[in-house]
Amino acid sequence: MVSDPADYTWSSYRAHGFGHPVKMWRPHPEYLALGHTQRSRTSAYRQFFAQQLSTELITDIRNALNTGMALGNDRFRQEVAELTGQREHHLKCGPKPTTSKHSPH
Repeated sequence: MVSDPADYTWSSYRAHGFGHPVKMWRPHPEYLALGHTQRSRTSAYRQFFAQQLSTELITDIRNALNTGMALGNDRFRQEVAELTGQREHHLKCGPKPTTSKHSPH
């Protein structure tokens, strides 16, 4: 990884954070809502990256990457599960409980 997002070749950070032109995409409405001018938007965007991520968030991101599970709130994880057909939570470890086929007398 890189210490500065602007150093990562495939990042859109230079476009969003410094206004470097890119022909392959158009700015997202959320980005455009950061300010009325390109200067105010790029400044606001860079401020997002000036903040340190908490240790807890970094752990959550790593766990999501390592397990292939979506990271987000309950609603988001449920939507991802519905769209992809994948579970939104891991199943408990161990054998599945068996159910008795015989009813008690």
